[in-house]
Amino acid sequence: MNDKLKYNPTIHHRRSIRLKGYDYSQAGLYFITICCQDREHLFGEIGSILGANDNLGEHIGSPVRMKLNDAGKMVEKWYFELENKFTDIKCHEMITMPNHFHCIIENVGSVGADLRVCPNTNTPHGSNTANGSGTPHGSNSAHGSGTPHDGSNSPHGSEDGEHIGSPPHRVVQWFKTMSTNEYIRGVKNMGWQPFNGKLWQRNYWEHIIRNEQSHQTISKYIIDNPAKWNDDKFNKPL
Repeated sequence: MNDKLKYNPTIHHRRSIRLKGYDYSQAGLYFITICCQDREHLFGEIGSILGANDNLGEHIGSPVRMKLNDAGKMVEKWYFELENKFTDIKCHEMITMPNHFHCIIENVGSVGADLRVCPNTNTPHGSNTANGSGTPHGSNSAHGSGTPHDGSNSPHGSEDGEHIGSPPHRVVQWFKTMSTNEYIRGVKNMGWQPFNGKLWQRNYWEHIIRNEQSHQTISKYIIDNPAKWNDDKFNKPL
């Protein structure tokens, strides 16, 4: 792994809900949700109330925690490796749940680049609510390719277009490919639970974060996700 960014599960549980100095008028923040195929529980389980010896700093704001298995830890590792693969991508809040993954990625662009959303008159670009209930982005399995999704109404708002630089669908495709390949090795060599055909669903949910209030709301949703697992829409089988 590149020495530039070594995955550390302690320092990478980030809780910086507000990005200091970030210009929210630029569409560089994306809320991404990816689900396991058939919503299989592959990455661990929701734990009980924290005990006296638990690290409270990693789970601030939630009375319960996500107890990752080795596969779940692998998913988090590849998430933070995005910063090595894509020099214009920064990783922010994230959570690996038993059968899905939430994160916020930031496209910081290259030096001198215009970070505004570039209009796209040919393909409507959609958005989704904080619970990932909007129209999914027709995206990428380890072997698939991205297709655009229809725009949908959302409390957070949406606009046509896509941020320049590394587009989310390319970032998600790489993340899916790398995590799928390592999961396959885990099944073969370490007895991980097999998956049916594909590790991840073809589609994923993508929402452009347009303002600080939206960023705070979605960040809190990610942080509090384990505590709301019983009522989570993704906790239900397809």
